[in-house]
Amino acid sequence: MKKSELKSMSTETLRALHEVVAEALIAKITAEQRALEKRLRQIRIQAGETTAKGRERRPYQEVLPKYRNPSPPHEVWSGRGKKPRWVIEQLRSGRKMEDFRIDGK
Repeated sequence: MKKSELKSMSTETLRALHEVVAEALIAKITAEQRALEKRLRQIRIQAGETTAKGRERRPYQEVLPKYRNPSPPHEVWSGRGKKPRWVIEQLRSGRKMEDFRIDGK
């Protein structure tokens, strides 16, 4: 369709044409999305993942706590990952990590 043909159309005709084009685009985009999702599922299956929403996690050993907060004592930390706030506060006050070590670990 040439630009001169569009200029000669009425506003109502152009709006109707716009709706037809928008519906066609939505249908094509949806079809492409389905095809891509199907391909992604195939790739994930080939890679050994169980589902498209998430993969099976490898089993981790249980990590026992190594450090205990003196007050309250129910707060513990394994020594992995980001330091808890209570550890940071205690270290700032001059204490050492060995002060919080759980005996036997």
